[in-house]
Amino acid sequence: MTDVLARMGLVRMSARDTTAAHRVATPLELLFDLVFVVAVSQASQNLHHLISDDHVGQGVLAYLMVFFAIWWAWMNFTWFASAFDTDDWLYRVLTIVQMGGVLVLAAGVHAAMVDFDFLVVTWGYVIMRLAMVAQWLRAAASDPESRRTALRMALGVTVVQVLWVARIYLLDEAAQFWTFFVLVAVELLVPVWGESSGRTAWHPHHIAERYGLFTLLLLGESLLASANAIIDALSEGEHTQELVTLAISGIVVTAGIWWVYFSREQQHRLEGRKSAFRFGYLHYMIFAAVGAVSAGVEVEIDEITGHTEIPHAIAGLALTMPIAIVVAASWIVLLRATLSRWASAAVLCGAVLIGLAGLLPSAEYVVAAALLVGVVVVLEVDRVRRESVSPVR
Repeated sequence: MTDVLARMGLVRMSARDTTAAHRVATPLELLFDLVFVVAVSQASQNLHHLISDDHVGQGVLAYLMVFFAIWWAWMNFTWFASAFDTDDWLYRVLTIVQMGGVLVLAAGVHAAMVDFDFLVVTWGYVIMRLAMVAQWLRAAASDPESRRTALRMALGVTVVQVLWVARIYLLDEAAQFWTFFVLVAVELLVPVWGESSGRTAWHPHHIAERYGLFTLLLLGESLLASANAIIDALSEGEHTQELVTLAISGIVVTAGIWWVYFSREQQHRLEGRKSAFRFGYLHYMIFAAVGAVSAGVEVEIDEITGHTEIPHAIAGLALTMPIAIVVAASWIVLLRATLSRWASAAVLCGAVLIGLAGLLPSAEYVVAAALLVGVVVVLEVDRVRRESVSPVR
């Protein structure tokens, strides 16, 4: 069998060593992430426009729905790749097919968020997921120890994709809306059911790195929004001081989120199946909020330049609430077990104050940025104190 695969230019797909040293992201994984930036950018831009057009509720809900499709497809590939990456030509082709699905999904984001027309998004999502089914079936055929889990994953994902397509063509708009959340719940249960028969061989350090890299890509959207503020200030010649201040605040916020997220090592939080599920699933809050920060900056630009008529508080909250959610979710997912009680209380108070800063009559983005800097200071002070009392080894 191995000789036949070798003649075809293929490698037997088997579970990787979960303790292997120097397990890092591959160039293919990095390329895969870049394609997702397109979809995230589309979701963020549409969130910005819907909020600026005073469709706040629709914008937030539609963003969260679309972002689920983006996040879930990315996450499933990431965990599979951590366990079964063979990097032969067939593995690469199936990964590239998933990239094509991402682009199809990105093309349908506007219709999904503005009109709740999820036809194109659904087909893009299904393309990505069925490519993953092919990967799981290959793993089942190649690795006897992982066969039961791989077959469960392939079956579960296939059934849910059939339901996604049936939902679009057989149900009316109201039923499509409510069944979306039912199918989300089913999607979330598939890996739980699949891995109940045996854990796949994902690598803790590799998973932590992959999640960190995706966070960095999302932060890149915030930097782009800050650059847009400076560009607008220079091109229009009006509101220069406010726009430059917003841009500087945006850079501080981006750096602050980066600091909070990467302030502690995370691979130790992925040692068991339950902790891994918590880490993986709860990251939805962090990723979605980080992705929304750039939309908040863009809304603030519209408010400063007079391109929106929404209340000032709505514009402020569009920026400060995502930052607050990032801080609070990072504490829940990443930091809680590593902080002293006083530091945890300070971080959570900081998150609340950052969110409330959006209600200030002016300079809310400056205050939010300053409060985020305060959170970073708390994390570093707590680190120094804990290290100073730790016994010398």
